[in-house]
Amino acid sequence: MSASLTSSGDRRLLIAAAGAALLLTILSISFADRNAAQNMPTTYSPASAGARAAYQVLEAAGYQVQRWEQPIAELPAASAATLMLAQPEGNASAAEIDALRRFVRTGGRVIATGPTGAAFLGQAAVAEPVEGMTWQRLDASYPSSVTRAATQITLAPESYWSGVGLALTLYGGDRHPRVVRYGLGRGEVIWWASATPLTNAGVREPGNLEFLLACIGDSRRPVLWDEYVHGHGQSVPAGSSVRSPLRWVVAQVVLAAAAVVITFSRRAGPTIAAPAENRLSPLEFVRTLGALYHRAGNAATAVDIAFQRFRYRVTRALGAPPDMPAADLAGAVRDRWRLTDRSVDDLLHECESARGSVDVSPRAALRLVQSLSDWTAKLQL
Repeated sequence: MSASLTSSGDRRLLIAAAGAALLLTILSISFADRNAAQNMPTTYSPASAGARAAYQVLEAAGYQVQRWEQPIAELPAASAATLMLAQPEGNASAAEIDALRRFVRTGGRVIATGPTGAAFLGQAAVAEPVEGMTWQRLDASYPSSVTRAATQITLAPESYWSGVGLALTLYGGDRHPRVVRYGLGRGEVIWWASATPLTNAGVREPGNLEFLLACIGDSRRPVLWDEYVHGHGQSVPAGSSVRSPLRWVVAQVVLAAAAVVITFSRRAGPTIAAPAENRLSPLEFVRTLGALYHRAGNAATAVDIAFQRFRYRVTRALGAPPDMPAADLAGAVRDRWRLTDRSVDDLLHECESARGSVDVSPRAALRLVQSLSDWTAKLQL
């Protein structure tokens, strides 16, 4: 059969499938990028989940705020700046965690949100997606400069703190801390359960703007709003690349290539007839019976079958009763065939003893069955 597409119908089908795949790829890239930007607390997004309003409020209030679009490893050391780590995308590497800790120990402050924010701090938070679907009003749990500025905040409780070390619970209670604060070296870390207070929709809720400003602190303190973890910067982080639409493009290309290779190889490859198995019924019976005894682990049954067959043939030749004891049967055999060798006595005694025994090894059973077969041939039974 020829491997080329000689039919016009095949060519039309192939062109239509390629066009549909290209259209779907373009649409997935366009809409995925737009939806990802809208659902991300980035200062570039005017959507409800974005953070452009909070960034512009800080600028208007005279804060030294700027977007940080370099890797975390390039954060300035011995800096009194505040780093906003709002719902970072992707997974934190060990180098990024060490860089953040070094930044805090030398005097920096980090405001991180969500489970991924806790992971970037080298800590842990338990995600609660169902609880986070509804905003909640949270009362202050401990007096501090932050809770004095905002006795209540509105937050989507998407997670709660479960990190190690001493952390002061500011909101949410000790059982499910929603906002915690702890010191590290000369700096400190403030963690939120979600980025609700700094989003365009959440910053308008009562107490949220005061809460945000209190967490940032002194207006003379530089504020670095990390946009690198949202995919804005010199290059996209590895974790964001994995979640980007590029992975679907690569997956489609690989799938299409695999389909082409498999189809061509099946149509154009050499045809090799399958080897015909020599089905010999006696050999199959022996193999099946041997496998049955092997799985059962009962070698004594094989000995018993061979012994009963040998007894039947001998007693039939002698005209003796079939239930003759082994000792009498051995004596009758020696008398009938005038044997001076008493090895048949030992063989029949061993076979009699092996019946029903669980201690007979496969090697011993094989020896007894072979001996019975040899005596059958020797006595011409």
